[in-house]
Formats: sequence, structure tokens, C-alpha cells
Amino acid sequence: MTVIEIKNLTFAYDKEIILDDINLRVEEKEFLAIIGPNGGGKSTLLKLILGINPLQSGSISVLGKEPSKSLSHIGYVPQNTNVNTDFPIKVIEVVMMGHVGTKRPLFGYGKEEILCAMGALEQVGMQDYAQRKIGSLSGGQRQRVMIARALCAHPKILILDEPTSSIDISGQRSIYELLKVLNENITIIVVSHDISVILEYATSAAHINKTLSYHDISDKKHTFHTHGNEGHFCEVELLQMLGAESCDTCPSTGSGNESVSVTDPVEAIWREKK
Repeated sequence: MTVIEIKNLTFAYDKEIILDDINLRVEEKEFLAIIGPNGGGKSTLLKLILGINPLQSGSISVLGKEPSKSLSHIGYVPQNTNVNTDFPIKVIEVVMMGHVGTKRPLFGYGKEEILCAMGALEQVGMQDYAQRKIGSLSGGQRQRVMIARALCAHPKILILDEPTSSIDISGQRSIYELLKVLNENITIIVVSHDISVILEYATSAAHINKTLSYHDISDKKHTFHTHGNEGHFCEVELLQMLGAESCDTCPSTGSGNESVSVTDPVEAIWREKK
């Protein structure tokens, strides 16, 4: 089932084209990594999918409807989730903010909303921190809380913009392992500069730099060299692959006369693969 379909999308700011003839289909339970250089149009595409920016040319369908009519089915974790660490708000209160449609400002939240928020915290492994102040948590823990907040809406699609940009390495892996589990039931879209997302977690990748190139990377054993280690892919192996036409531990992938000379290493992978 297609959950997002984009056709012939073009968008410009002050007559400067940011996205040019974009076409993309995202299927149910897909884990899509959106990659590309700064200023390439990644954030603009997210804003269009979320209905923040109005369409100028082309069409976007989210769960069969226009974006503004499907927001209740989308969970969104923005890039900047920094909070005022001195603000006295509890983790459970932050998560319940995800109940924007059922909030009762004068009387707080009901029992059902609280139970739902606790369930979302349990999904991300943060139920024991419900009564802690949000400012007392680490960056990785706060990011889990923000994901829990997004899950409160019971989304069918979860969109995250650079979810690990300010988190240490162990925290990054923890977040992606969480997304991998959530992906069993939810479509995941992640904007990231982290190449490990592609190598280990994503099932597809969309490279955006004004135009879009889509790649199915669900079969990682076929797409990337494993060097005898079925469960690990890393940037070092990627660089080794791009730096040599062949290696002793991997079977030949071509005639040996092909050369790869492009600035984008991800694009180089698929040029070499072809």
C-alpha cells in the first residue's frame, strides 16, 4: 500500500527552484532515508509533505488525501527538539502534548490520555522517567521522549528530521534501534546526514539535490560489501569499496574497467553497482 505519493513536484522560493520535478512513492512500513547536501531541498520536501508549505506545481497524496487532511496520521519529530532545561515540566507532561486533538486546557488531561502517554513512553523505553523533569535527561533520552510525544497520535507515518544530530554515538545507535522496532508497524521517514542510517537501517534511500534519485537498498548483502561480517556495515567499508575497483574478499562486480569519480559517495555506490 502506498502511503505517500508525490508526482511532478516543483517548488521555488522567490523564483529560485528548490525542488525540480520530484516523483516519489513511499510504501507502508518502508524505512526511507532522505539524504543530500545542505540546501538541497530535504527540509522543504518535508514541509510540503506536512502541508506547511503550499503546493506550487505537482501533487502530494498522503494516505490517499491531501497533506493537510492527513496530519492526524503523521507523527513529526523536528530537527530542533532542544528544550529549556530550567523549565519545570515533567516528561509525562511533554508526551501528553501529543494529544493536540483531545486536550482540555481548563481541566488538564483525562485518564485515557495519561495511559496513552505512558504507553508511548513504554514503547521508547522511558516509562521509568515519566515523573522526571525533562531538563534532567540526556540528549538521547530527550529525543526518545519527543518520539513518544509523536507516537501519542497513533501515527501511521513517523517523520524525523535529523533525529540524532546532537546525540553521542551510543545514543544515536539506540535511537535507530528504536526506529527499527517501530518500523515493524509504522512507516519511517528520516532526514539524516548519517551514512550509517543507510548502511544498517533504511530499506530505501532518496538522494535530494534539487532533483531526486530513489534507491531500493533493502537487500544490503547485495548492495554493500560485507567483508564476511553479515551484521555490520560501516563507513570504513564504504570508503574501501569506493577506493578500489575490487578487493580480495569480495567477488568481482564487473569487468574491472569501470571507474567511479563522483563527489557524492552514496550516488557512487549505485553507479558502481550498475
